[in-house]
Amino acid sequence: MANLVELDSVEILVVIDNELDPISASPNPGVVQSGNLRDIAFREEPQQPDADSEPYREAKMENICCSAHGLSLLITGIRGSQKHTILFDTGPEERAFELNATRLRADVGSIERIQLSHWHRDHSGGMLRVLSMIDDARKKSSSSSSSPVVVDLHPDRPALRGVKAPSVGVTIALGKDPTFEEIEAAGGKVVKSDRAHAVLDDMFLISGEIPRVTPYEKGLKYGVRLQDKQWIEDTLMKDERLLMCKVKGKGIVVFTGCSHAGVVNASRHAFELGAGTPLYAVMGGYHLADAEPAHIQSTAADLKALDVQVLLTGHCTGWRAKFEIQNQMPGRLVPSFVGSKFVI
Repeated sequence: MANLVELDSVEILVVIDNELDPISASPNPGVVQSGNLRDIAFREEPQQPDADSEPYREAKMENICCSAHGLSLLITGIRGSQKHTILFDTGPEERAFELNATRLRADVGSIERIQLSHWHRDHSGGMLRVLSMIDDARKKSSSSSSSPVVVDLHPDRPALRGVKAPSVGVTIALGKDPTFEEIEAAGGKVVKSDRAHAVLDDMFLISGEIPRVTPYEKGLKYGVRLQDKQWIEDTLMKDERLLMCKVKGKGIVVFTGCSHAGVVNASRHAFELGAGTPLYAVMGGYHLADAEPAHIQSTAADLKALDVQVLLTGHCTGWRAKFEIQNQMPGRLVPSFVGSKFVI
């Protein structure tokens, strides 16, 4: 599907991610990063205790985001004077999203669509509060849309999901996702889809099922789901969907929630959906935190072979995978820290 329009740029605000670092700068010139302590200080007006003292700016600690196990990216595509904003996942719980969005002064009223990458609580947990925050923000702004927020969901919602490792002996569940009915009651317009489709004037594309073609990417180890009161195997997690856009002069930018389907599989599928447009960036969770060393090494090698220029690693990627990516592709790694804003 090659009907994506070319964006002049895409802006990504990291509202929820596992790690916080407002000091380290991006070593990759392929992306512009902001959100460090200096930027935090400039959100406030200068202070001057008295007329004879020099003004200063304070990097207030209460303006720094908090990390949380999950993901939420506020993504804005820009093409000329036209802008569209989509929220990719909503983090693990309502308090974390509200806290960070408030501290970031995030324009939640601009959100037109929410995409849930897959049914897992660390991605869906903030959903209902997000919808109410969008409604509140729109009521305060005469320029905001009056159309309901579309919530783009895979139709196959499990009753409950978890993992059942033999070494533990008992299923560990991640908590229930909000139901379709709860999302609609909160003001969202539920759209269910398991097929690739372009959204927001063809600025973004949401995939269907991600093909599993990489032999070592076998899904979520020990993954299970509750179905008809029984826990059944759910390693493949076929409901996971990626988000992508195309940036002029650069190429395809891919967003992946957890990469349970495999970050290499997701990248290859995005390349196919983009009809051969080069891959420029892959952002989100690579799910390599608990992977075997050989799996991590192969992943980095395959991403290198795909010639991805910017690897924005976040959420469940893990420090060992980041180290391996930096080792195999020096300068291309950009850790995705909560509170950061990236422009591509």
